[in-house]
Amino acid sequence: MRKALVVGVDDYEQCPLYGCCNDADDIANILSRNEDGSPNFSVRLEKNVMTKGTLRKLIEECFSGDTDVALFYFSGHGHIDSVGGYLVTPDFSEYDYGVTLQDVLSIANNSKCKEKFIILDSCYSGFMGRINSKGQSTAVINEGVTILTASRSTESSVEMNGHGVFTALLLEALSGGAADILGHITPGGIYAYIDKALGPWEQRPVFKTNVTCFTSLRKVIPQVDIGVIRRICDYFCEDNKELEMDPSFEPTNSPYVNHEVIKPYADPKNISVFTDLQKLEGIGLIVPVGEEHMYFAAMNSKSCKLTSLGKQYWRLVHNNLI
Repeated sequence: MRKALVVGVDDYEQCPLYGCCNDADDIANILSRNEDGSPNFSVRLEKNVMTKGTLRKLIEECFSGDTDVALFYFSGHGHIDSVGGYLVTPDFSEYDYGVTLQDVLSIANNSKCKEKFIILDSCYSGFMGRINSKGQSTAVINEGVTILTASRSTESSVEMNGHGVFTALLLEALSGGAADILGHITPGGIYAYIDKALGPWEQRPVFKTNVTCFTSLRKVIPQVDIGVIRRICDYFCEDNKELEMDPSFEPTNSPYVNHEVIKPYADPKNISVFTDLQKLEGIGLIVPVGEEHMYFAAMNSKSCKLTSLGKQYWRLVHNNLI
């Protein structure tokens, strides 16, 4: 079972925001289902949570129980002072800004849920996971906890075109930009996607985790059917072997040229193999040898081979891991 608490707060009396509720709406929508329409997270959407006590209660409920995956997303103001960092609520006052980042982390750390995710689009949110003690910064993240934040502890988070810049990229990543070949979108893939999009002069995302494997946060329809990928071991008996081809693999190869029979000509069995090979080439698992395109490799009786990524997936198939 998977559950997610999604919170967006715009209604700050002194310093209103304009994109956080939009962020929350879209994040809740995309997390609720996978691309194929199958259920993903059971999402609780809360907008304009007005008090510190209410937000703290919601976070406690999010990480209660022993569900497989619990995710907390927050978009709103953040604050940092000499003591620590905060998720700011509209009832804030001086010296009492909202729920502390340390409280959020402690709740997640103590949760019995198997995997805990904290995603924050707020200023200074990169402070999450740090405790200042005697001049030292110490990260205390228990096993199974992953943190992804919009900016470092010294940076603000920017809004643009009705969304936080970080969340706009997060939505792109969850829509498929961060998907692997099998269509799985993991926190590591999401961070890599956002990291590449934000340059050195912009806010920098922060990723902290203590896990032994990445859990998929969403699944999209893969570019190539898993059945094609599983046939990779049928075509390559070893990961370092090449597959020899000839003109019979190319479906446009006519058996007649100038009324003379040309052999070998297109063969239905080899055409079927070649169709799979072209799909595998399209996702970077194989490349032609000695030719720029698979068509010429076939027509000139050349071969194709696995790329480094192809070898990785060959091993996964060979070891019955996918």
